[in-house]
Amino acid sequence: MDRPASTSTLLRQELAALLGRVAAGERAALAEVYERTSAKLYGICLRILGSEAEAQEALQEAYLTVWRKAGRFDGGRASPITWLALIAQSRAIDQRRRRRTLAAEPIEAAGEVPDLSAGADELAASADEQARLHHCLDGLDEKARTMIRAAFLDGLTYPELAAREGVPLGTMKSWIRRGLMRLKGCMEG
Repeated sequence: MDRPASTSTLLRQELAALLGRVAAGERAALAEVYERTSAKLYGICLRILGSEAEAQEALQEAYLTVWRKAGRFDGGRASPITWLALIAQSRAIDQRRRRRTLAAEPIEAAGEVPDLSAGADELAASADEQARLHHCLDGLDEKARTMIRAAFLDGLTYPELAAREGVPLGTMKSWIRRGLMRLKGCMEG
């Protein structure tokens, strides 16, 4: 008799299937992958770069890489989230290296660099989203808020958080999943 797949197994299978659709050029699949994984990947980029603006740029580069290389994903070698996390980590490290290289350029070179910063509309929309996210996070109970920040902003893994808090991994996943559901409800409300 076959055992039903666990929720995490189903989510992993769904994400792998989405990556297959991305490899076939389906933009909606990329949007779904982004929706499901961007918070975690952003946390990885932010932890490495320490700057929200740079983390957002690295995250964008990571999803461009996913778009171009989704066909290379091999579910037999890594889970989808591990593959995506490695891409995000690589883009963030590349960006950190570029930052060091740019810092070494003479000041005269600054006049030749185009201004790629976001426009006022983009900054205002981003600021509104961030304010809403912080408002919703503040509405969560202390435990959920702390664990979500640690997992998605600081880049800690669920096993690391479970060990730090001295609880089983399943308990940690439940705490974070319930917190994310309340956070999603607040963000959509």
